[in-house]
Amino acid sequence: MGASQMVVSSGTYDCASLDGFVWMNGSIHGLVTYVIRHDALKIISLDSLLENKGIGSSLLEEVEREAKRHRLKRLTLITTNDNVHALAFYQKRGFRLERIVTDAVNVVRLEKPSIPLIGNNGIPLHDEIVLSKQL
Repeated sequence: MGASQMVVSSGTYDCASLDGFVWMNGSIHGLVTYVIRHDALKIISLDSLLENKGIGSSLLEEVEREAKRHRLKRLTLITTNDNVHALAFYQKRGFRLERIVTDAVNVVRLEKPSIPLIGNNGIPLHDEIVLSKQL
């Protein structure tokens, strides 16, 4: 799974202490963590160890059910400009691009220098992209 500490423009989160759901079949294959803020459930992390097996989709569906149980109006999340796989995954599941936070990763990198300069597919890592889904 990913790192326990998630640093983004909206704050620093200890994923190990957040609410979430685990997908298991003898061992952990996926994990989603979230926080509830105002009228939204904010996904902090979504990790699947096995691609194209429906694990990420199942976890996302469970989070959506949780948001509806709390009568929340939307789901939100942040990804980075290099994460084209995540952008496709979320948009296929009804998420829309809400805004781009220009240079957000550059600012966060000051707090967490281990964030690389170059991300997935050789794309320079600079910006955050906020996505949301109305419920």
